[in-house]
Amino acid sequence: MKIFVMIVAAAILAMSCEDKQDSSYDWPFNDPVQNDPEVQEPEEPEVGGAALDKWTEVSSDFGTLPEYVKVYKSPDSLEGKKAIAYVAVADMSKAQWDIWSIDDSDMAGTTDSFKTPATVYKEGKWSVVINAGFFYASGGMNYSSSLAVRESEVLAYNINYAAIDWSKPLYHPTRAAFLESAEGDFDACWTYKTTSTAHYMYTSPALNSWENKPAATPSASYPEGAKKFAAKTAIGGGPLLIDNGKFKDTYVEELFNGSAGIGPDTNQPRTAIGVTEDDKMILFVCEGRQMTEGVKGLTTADVANVLLDLGCVEAINLDGGGSSCMLINGKPTIKVSDGSQRAVGSTVMIK
Repeated sequence: MKIFVMIVAAAILAMSCEDKQDSSYDWPFNDPVQNDPEVQEPEEPEVGGAALDKWTEVSSDFGTLPEYVKVYKSPDSLEGKKAIAYVAVADMSKAQWDIWSIDDSDMAGTTDSFKTPATVYKEGKWSVVINAGFFYASGGMNYSSSLAVRESEVLAYNINYAAIDWSKPLYHPTRAAFLESAEGDFDACWTYKTTSTAHYMYTSPALNSWENKPAATPSASYPEGAKKFAAKTAIGGGPLLIDNGKFKDTYVEELFNGSAGIGPDTNQPRTAIGVTEDDKMILFVCEGRQMTEGVKGLTTADVANVLLDLGCVEAINLDGGGSSCMLINGKPTIKVSDGSQRAVGSTVMIK
């Protein structure tokens, strides 16, 4: 019975990112001052991708930032769609990144409270705060569906089950994680927590699809490239967008499509995290759901292509929809589609 309740609750999580906007909402904040890219030339690109020279640096619109953190606003269109998007670019040879998460390490729920990005900012005065992993609530308890590792301690795991219409048969997908190793190397991978204490990371996903019967349950021998999970800092989500500099967008294998998914092939507000070859971390957010007229959002494939253009060699998608939010020095960038900031289960921060 408990498994069934958790499965139904997880469906609420997936649908939370796809809830409809209130188009009558009156945005309560003044929009950040926008520099005209036709008038102001952006600084030399901070990342490997040549596409950043088409973005406008707007760091000064958000107050004083460390010299190793820059903020850019997108051109008027991305991937052929009207867009409002921002990236925060941090030189990780100087910057510090961290995560906050509820503690759901036993995957049984917690009384820890969800927090808005604004609350996380106030507690740490971070230069950049974005929403992070998936989450849900059920029966008075709060649950994380996404990996969270802080100071090598696992606070939450990527969810390790899914089902069509949240009924049998159960599938066991590997889902994406973005991590920094103890040696300071960044990577995107797929992970799985078994019903015992085993926790693995993989170089390829389990080959699941709603169109087929469930694939084998992930283990030490499946899928390939399995090794014991280890990270100093990590955040989970999905789908994985870029691995070793190559486009992936493995939403089919991670089972993010379907009626209880995140609409990966529809236009939505999105949040993502990536890193370049020269260790520039990129935090990405885009507006959607017509909060600004004509701005519908992007697909996960669109986000992968944008991050590739910006030079990312590793990247994953994070929670989107009404959760998507980026604060710079506590100030909002996009108009969030819930009309106000959503309390979330985890965040990524930079200072």
